[in-house]
Amino acid sequence: MKQKIEKLEMVNGELSLPGDKSISHRAVMFAALAEGKSEIKNLSSSEDVQSTIKCFREMGAEFEQQNKKLIVHGRGYMKLLPPKNELDCGNSGTTARLISGILAGQKFDSVLTGDKSLSSRPMKRIIDPLTQMGAVISSEVGTLPLSIKGNVELKGIEYNLPVASAQVKSAVLLAGLHAEGKTKVIESTSTRDHTENMLGLPIYKTEKYTEIISAHEYYPKPAEYFIPSDISSAAFFIVLALLQKNSNLTLTNVSLNKSRTGIIELLGQMGAKIEIIEEKKFMNETYGNLFVQSSILKNIKIGKEIIANVIDEIPILAIAGLFAEGNFEIRNADELRKKESDRINSICHNFHLLGLDVEEYDDGFSIRGSIKKSNVIFESFGDHRIAMAFAVLSSLVEGNYYVNNFESVKISNPGFIDQLKSIAG
Repeated sequence: MKQKIEKLEMVNGELSLPGDKSISHRAVMFAALAEGKSEIKNLSSSEDVQSTIKCFREMGAEFEQQNKKLIVHGRGYMKLLPPKNELDCGNSGTTARLISGILAGQKFDSVLTGDKSLSSRPMKRIIDPLTQMGAVISSEVGTLPLSIKGNVELKGIEYNLPVASAQVKSAVLLAGLHAEGKTKVIESTSTRDHTENMLGLPIYKTEKYTEIISAHEYYPKPAEYFIPSDISSAAFFIVLALLQKNSNLTLTNVSLNKSRTGIIELLGQMGAKIEIIEEKKFMNETYGNLFVQSSILKNIKIGKEIIANVIDEIPILAIAGLFAEGNFEIRNADELRKKESDRINSICHNFHLLGLDVEEYDDGFSIRGSIKKSNVIFESFGDHRIAMAFAVLSSLVEGNYYVNNFESVKISNPGFIDQLKSIAG
């Protein structure tokens, strides 16, 4: 589907976005593992989270929608049922990697599959540590499909994360729930910490690294979950409100987890007027309302240490950088090449279409110059964050701008266009 994006004259109002995708995945998983009834409010409506629900439904967990709540009847420790079919993770890397840690300790064999995009993404990064724990996982080339053997004895390990990845960390921690003894994960670069927060795992911090402990005693119990709004989804509207003249926008109940707020920190350093109001906390997760006003932004040097924190927001950060004073450059972000698309190449391709001076590096890119083309069809490359980033760009400038294969936004935020229209002043 080719989506036409109209220029907005201003942005105004209040926006409540669906629940955080990362937290939603984990709430579904933990509720399905716990023995008994759990409730989840404000669950993400994304296709990715539906993939997680579908996988656990295949293994006997029961899900029912009641008004605005998802009721989950979980199976309990080691009581998941053998799936009759392969477990299809769709486009969701979170589903595939986290569920691998859970399946590694089950009594039955299983096979994980995914769509074409997910099947090209690296899985060796979880296969290696899970194998060290005793898991038996086979993959022809280190990608999906994964065949996971059941009835093996997992043992706790001490694992130093070689790459900053919350998904790898979580896979090991979830396997640790089913392993003999304690499992310790050590990370030198902080990554999003929803798994350890929601499970209440012990965390030990030093100046150089963080240790997280997992063991059977921290196995999930039935709970009532409230999912704050997704800051990654909010980032598109934050940048839109900042760049659009005479605009202000309130975003309600947005996740403010410190491992996720790097985008607010960077935009603040660029001159953004973003105020956090009514801060709250639930299940160790901080959230609150954001008030955003039109701002004049200036590009800054982006340090290596914050990249893992903002990796999903780089597409929309690049749009902010395009309209900010000075040249935009980002480096140390080679992980972008392993997302739903090669996001470095995807971003550079679309900026080239505008006539910008773009330089692509192995680990990032730089942009300079001004927009010279006003009749452009941007390519989403089937990547939801690329689609939404260039939709925001299109809404800021005069011309005929389209985004190809825009239906990819269903992966994280199916209501994006309606949300855009609701704040069009």
